[in-house]
Amino acid sequence: MAKMPHLVHWLTGQFRETEREAWYRRAIKPRVRCESRLAWMLAALIFGMFSISDYFYVGQSRELYLLLAMRVVVVGSCLFLAWAIGRWGSYSQRLWLHALPLWVMATGIILIVPLRPDSLSTQMMAVIVATMAFYLLIPNLLTVVAMASLYLGIGFLCASAIFADSSPVDVLRMALLLIMANAVGFCTLLRVERLQRKQFAILSEERDQNRQLLREMAHRQSLEGQLRQLAERDALTGLANRRHFMKRAQSMFESAREAQAPFSLFMLDVDHFKTINDTWGHSHGDRVLMEIARVCAESLRSHDLIARFGGEEFVVALPDTSLSDALPVAQRLHRAVADLALPFEGGERGAAVTVTIGIVEARPNEDNLEVLIHRADKALYVGKRDGRDQVVACRESQA
Repeated sequence: MAKMPHLVHWLTGQFRETEREAWYRRAIKPRVRCESRLAWMLAALIFGMFSISDYFYVGQSRELYLLLAMRVVVVGSCLFLAWAIGRWGSYSQRLWLHALPLWVMATGIILIVPLRPDSLSTQMMAVIVATMAFYLLIPNLLTVVAMASLYLGIGFLCASAIFADSSPVDVLRMALLLIMANAVGFCTLLRVERLQRKQFAILSEERDQNRQLLREMAHRQSLEGQLRQLAERDALTGLANRRHFMKRAQSMFESAREAQAPFSLFMLDVDHFKTINDTWGHSHGDRVLMEIARVCAESLRSHDLIARFGGEEFVVALPDTSLSDALPVAQRLHRAVADLALPFEGGERGAAVTVTIGIVEARPNEDNLEVLIHRADKALYVGKRDGRDQVVACRESQA
């Protein structure tokens, strides 16, 4: 923001960049509509109230009725334009709508001079107050206000010279006062315009930085999720990896011990997996593992935990499950795998895939998950030694 003075025009107080200026005008549109509408309603009310002074200056005369008619037209026009600004006002699209009330009000003030020439000193004060109000109280662009104020000042001086027979000295004195009022108003509004745009630019930059920060945070969270996925999941099957399984299964195991609930675990090994790889290739072997992982995930319950333990071995933790309840789960999984018949890449039907499963239940005094896994592995070894393609439950007498 150190370059901010170069972004704003030194004379108009507007952004040098057309797109940024249009963006700023669109951003302030609701506020400008509301403030402009209220300001013009108040200005119309004040202008109408001065009809009381018309009676004291000109009495009940033709000029009074002309003044009243003029004030009615100006007040009605300002109120209508205030309503129109509140409904359609926009610096970026209908700048003329915001400029029109200034010219209507300025014309009304100028017309008072030929109708009330004897109150020129009072009118001079009214012109100065109106000029300051144009600059400071009624929201508008600096260029629009400056042109309307210039029209008001020149029109008033011309009317004073023509209809009030003001001397050149008086006209010069009034011109100096109007120049001073315009200079003060112009410089004040220029400073306000520059400060408002500077604040807008700073807030816009902060919003951009916040959006960038949110994007970076979302990207970082995505990366963290991916890293967590890589750290916790097996890349091939999408199941939990060994480390993640040990962490979660240990927590399940401890919770089961504290609640004195049953806890079962079984190991699953793909039969003759080396032969599958050697005969049909490693890509077919990978497909076998992925399909077995899918079938296992579909056959198990939502609170069961399955992981790829290494190579062609899988491990499953079944909380709140006794050995007698775990056995049908394992048998269902065994049948689901046996029903798989993976086709080769050419469409030829592949050989049936079988698995051997070893099941154990945690003992009441057992507090080591590694020991439980070792016992399940022993049950698995028994099944493989006895011909594979079967489910083996480790009883107490076998442990």
